[in-house]
Amino acid sequence: MEYFAGLDVSMEETHVCVLDRDGVITHQAKVASTPADIAQELKKAPACRRVVFETGRMAPMLFHGLAEHGVPVVCVESRQAYQALKSLTTHKTDRNDARGLAHLARTGFFKSVHVKLLPAHAVRSLIIARKKLVGQRVTLENQIRGLAVVFGVRLPRALSPAFIEQALRSSEGITGLSAAMRGLIGARAAVLAAVIAIDADIKRMVRASEACRRLMTITGVGQLTALAFTAAIDDPERFKRSRDVGPYLGLVPRRYQSGEVDYTGSISKCGDRRVRTLLYEAANVMLTRCRQPLKLKAWALAIAKRSTMRKARIALARRLAIIMHAMLRQGTEFKPA
Repeated sequence: MEYFAGLDVSMEETHVCVLDRDGVITHQAKVASTPADIAQELKKAPACRRVVFETGRMAPMLFHGLAEHGVPVVCVESRQAYQALKSLTTHKTDRNDARGLAHLARTGFFKSVHVKLLPAHAVRSLIIARKKLVGQRVTLENQIRGLAVVFGVRLPRALSPAFIEQALRSSEGITGLSAAMRGLIGARAAVLAAVIAIDADIKRMVRASEACRRLMTITGVGQLTALAFTAAIDDPERFKRSRDVGPYLGLVPRRYQSGEVDYTGSISKCGDRRVRTLLYEAANVMLTRCRQPLKLKAWALAIAKRSTMRKARIALARRLAIIMHAMLRQGTEFKPA
């Protein structure tokens, strides 16, 4: 007899449900959401052929932790699981969700997803932290500029040394404004120091990565783009074709068809938003700042002539993703023509 398990995971506790081939419940329990506790609980039930749980924040830790304990774990797409679970039960409870996931494991009606390695998630965390800090820096600088303009002072570019000097000079002798300016400038300095420290870490990681150095041979692809792309792809062999990377990153048009209705809209915007943005910026750099003749640039400019520049940037970003994946898979460098 074959047995299948479903795990409904939350931050504190995980509901476990084990079914046999006929869909009869053989074991149910509630344990702490740690790989060791879940694996120990599954040992109390018959050996399972497949253990299924949904994607989520704790998915990387649980997936790799359970795999180390020898559990045949499978991570499934949460959107697909949600639609299936909604049709299986009337009441949504954690216990019912675990049973529904066990039914998915039993029937095989699911789409498994690749769970990236923890080092790839660590790189992604570094990139996300940098983005948040840069956003905070820009917010503080805009606030400083807004306070100064009330008193008729127009400050220069924020990254120039004169920005802080004029901001302090404009607030001298004004009660309230001086303290506000000093506080905002101090916070900006702390955020800027954190960004510089992260940039130094990124630079060291890129220097140590041969794959990132190869990707940076492409015009417009810098350290941040190369590092973010390698972390998003994780294992190049999981894509059968390089052109599958475009849909994975949400760089293909969204299509809707129903009866006589059939139209193609904007890009799907699935996948990692930050990587998609960086690829778009790399495409823009190649189109606007690159002086040397490139076939890729000529191809994108031809699209811009018959359509729009925005669509040309998106098409070039998708083509860059395809090329970068092929370079990672084959271990080659970019050869401009």
